[in-house]
Amino acid sequence: VCEWRAPEILKQILDLEMRDTGESHQKLLQLCRDVIQYSVKTSHPRFFNQLYAGIDYYSLVARFITAALNPSVYTYEVSPVFLLVEEAVIKKMIEFIGWEEGDGIFNPGGSVSNMYAMNLARYKFCPEIKEKGLSGLPRLVLFTSEECHYSMKKAASFLGIGTENVYFIKTDERGKMIPEELEKQVQRARKEGSAPFLVCATAGTTVLGAFDPLDKIADICEKHGLWLHVDASWGGSALLSRKHCRLLHGIHRADSVAWNPHKMLLAGIQCCALLVKDNSGLLKNCYSAKAAYLFQQDKFYDVSYDTGDKSIQCSRRPDAFKFWLMWKALGTTGLEERVNRALALARYLVEEIKKREGFQLLLEASENGTELLLLLGGPEYANICFWYIPPSLRKMEDGPEFWQKLHQVAPTIKERMIKKGSMMLGYQPHQGKVNFFRQVVISPQVSREDMDFLLDEIELLAKDL
Repeated sequence: VCEWRAPEILKQILDLEMRDTGESHQKLLQLCRDVIQYSVKTSHPRFFNQLYAGIDYYSLVARFITAALNPSVYTYEVSPVFLLVEEAVIKKMIEFIGWEEGDGIFNPGGSVSNMYAMNLARYKFCPEIKEKGLSGLPRLVLFTSEECHYSMKKAASFLGIGTENVYFIKTDERGKMIPEELEKQVQRARKEGSAPFLVCATAGTTVLGAFDPLDKIADICEKHGLWLHVDASWGGSALLSRKHCRLLHGIHRADSVAWNPHKMLLAGIQCCALLVKDNSGLLKNCYSAKAAYLFQQDKFYDVSYDTGDKSIQCSRRPDAFKFWLMWKALGTTGLEERVNRALALARYLVEEIKKREGFQLLLEASENGTELLLLLGGPEYANICFWYIPPSLRKMEDGPEFWQKLHQVAPTIKERMIKKGSMMLGYQPHQGKVNFFRQVVISPQVSREDMDFLLDEIELLAKDL
């Protein structure tokens, strides 16, 4: 999966310095080999570290083509094929969300999609902000789950809303936003004299893979006139599965959705869409600058195909093409099978964890501190969170010292697996819980044997801890 070298060693191996004269082709080829050798192989079936993995060869071919053509997707005249491809892909994604019509734009990541949505919701709430700026506005407040992606805070900071004006709503034991708590916080904000304008729900949280109850959240948004954005960057691909699309029940009631095909569907980084229910030109009105040298209105073709003014970017990659070519090759049924297979393997791993001594699915102590509640007995999605308790800790009394020692186990195992190069697996502390592993199943190259290997390898790497 990787050939680990410390930064100072790797700097020496790679010879990173740029010089006045060019290098020989032989030297350049060796540099290319070194880059490949010492980079992480994210397409390896034992790369489980992130919410993306594996490789789709149709998507890879699409990247070869677009890299060679070097297009920029802002006007039909310079990017005719790729603009039509993006239009077709967005139309199909909107269909799976359940909207009759809509709009959208591909952009560089889920974090950017969330920022787009936040800005769009604010523009809808107070359109004058585009010209007049922040002065004179009331204190704007938005609401999101305490399990939301960190990009929500970054977006609030970047847009001048302020992180203190992001109200984080409590979640239940599975990581889902509690609608009753949302209602309380909206009412609290109004009593404070603030101006609520946006609720961001999450469909597939980063750590636990939780899906917020979208229908109940939509009821509250309708009641209070709030924009509902669903961050489905991770979980949106479940919409393609007839078996698992129920996880996103109610998403058709959202005003905007972020969805990243480069995650579960392997479309290749980066491939991320912001989809908007409003089809009246809201996206363009919010972001357009009407650059006369680029978006001339007296062109010889239909200028509605010049979609670049919907974007905060000027130069923009044709990311939709990767998803389109893959979708054309596999069909919806092939993409559906990709989702179903990943989730079936996740459930296989859960059952194997339950059988093995020392492995424990994430637990949460109840209020009295004695009873333990199983948090992820069967994951909703592809995130499997667990502790590994080495033999030396298994008879130790539950208490602060036990948890302090367990907190050190995952980082030690992670260091050993990376230096060995056998696999890559993420870990983190979370909501008061000490470090635990988060295993994510995505790649279609992953098998049951890889799941078994993962558990065997953890035991092997930790046998002396």
